[in-house]
Amino acid sequence: MNKQPDMTSGGAAFNFFSNQSSENPFPLLAMARSMGAVVPVPLPYSEGQKAWMITRMEEAVQVLKDSKRFTVDRRAADSKGFFRQREREFADAPGLLGQSMISVDEPDHRRLRGLVSKAFTPKYIQSLRPSIQHIADELLDRVQDQGHMDLVHDYGYPLPINVISDMLGVPKKNREQIRQWSEALTTGGPGDEQRRKRIQAFSNYIVELVAEKRKNPQDDLISQLIQAETEGDYLSEPELLSMVGLLIFAGHETTSNLIGIGTLVLLDNPEQLAKLKADMSLIPSAVEELLRINGPVLMPAPRFVTEDTELGGQHIGKGDIIITALASANRDETQFSQSDELDIARDLNRHIAFGQGIHICLGAPLARLEGDIAFTTLLRRMPDLRLNVPRESVTWRGSLNLRGLTSLPVAF
Repeated sequence: MNKQPDMTSGGAAFNFFSNQSSENPFPLLAMARSMGAVVPVPLPYSEGQKAWMITRMEEAVQVLKDSKRFTVDRRAADSKGFFRQREREFADAPGLLGQSMISVDEPDHRRLRGLVSKAFTPKYIQSLRPSIQHIADELLDRVQDQGHMDLVHDYGYPLPINVISDMLGVPKKNREQIRQWSEALTTGGPGDEQRRKRIQAFSNYIVELVAEKRKNPQDDLISQLIQAETEGDYLSEPELLSMVGLLIFAGHETTSNLIGIGTLVLLDNPEQLAKLKADMSLIPSAVEELLRINGPVLMPAPRFVTEDTELGGQHIGKGDIIITALASANRDETQFSQSDELDIARDLNRHIAFGQGIHICLGAPLARLEGDIAFTTLLRRMPDLRLNVPRESVTWRGSLNLRGLTSLPVAF
């Protein structure tokens, strides 16, 4: 068994979980990767406890595909109490902490995912192309004549929130407020009172929205989920609330960040941007590469080890916590040539930005389509797109799992 350096010590200066790492976590991830595929790191929001970070592709895929040894269900193996603080913080937020499909394994996972999977099949998602294209053009129509915009607020956020809200039946009047609530979920940490209040307000809204759909069902996904519940598909009230909260949040947050971060990455790589504008058929490939090199999801939900095991030359004990660093695995030098370089025409781009195994992102087909339309429309209509602020003034926000831009002023 290989003895790996301990990155929990002060001398290692490993502070991946700090807010400062949101802007550029990649040097720290590269350092971790150089030390091994499985390395001990500080457990966030704990007093000196450790977790295991997975830094390389092979071991990351092993963990994500093996839900028996590495479960997302904290009830099964959370001996370190990682979620105790989070559960206290979310105690009054049943719409955001209940049992959802991302927090359980089989057989509950299959049942919960099956209730919404028909709304996210590639065939159905492709049928949304005209409506998504209309939303993208309408958003750019509003700013085209003024010659500048905040790409995050004027385009990156409203495009996916309008798409998922139309699918779910979320009223237009609430969509801007959802942005503020969603930001509370991706910034701050335990003890942030304003964050707690926004999270509770978001949860209260979900409860009220579901109650309204019960009284006045419409032709939308939330109404369909309520109908499925009444038809005996075993969707409990807490499960229903959590499912709706998950679909609202995950249905826009990551794609919004893909559009914002992806645009910045392209602007940071003018030769690749010029290549893309010269051949727009490369857009789907470019979306995959942007997901690989600088995706919005740093890591999925932590895994809890259900039995003593070996992984990457390390002995992992029952009850230990596994943090799978997708952002590191996607730059694994053994899997990708010039892994730190953007290549919009990269062949065999087998990234894991959407995860792997039973918990692979249900919304991946939708995110890919939205990315395709968003970048194609943006570059077609605004070929002279450029930053409208100094590069160093671009600011980021993030949490343990997700990262994105707070704003991205551009001119065209």
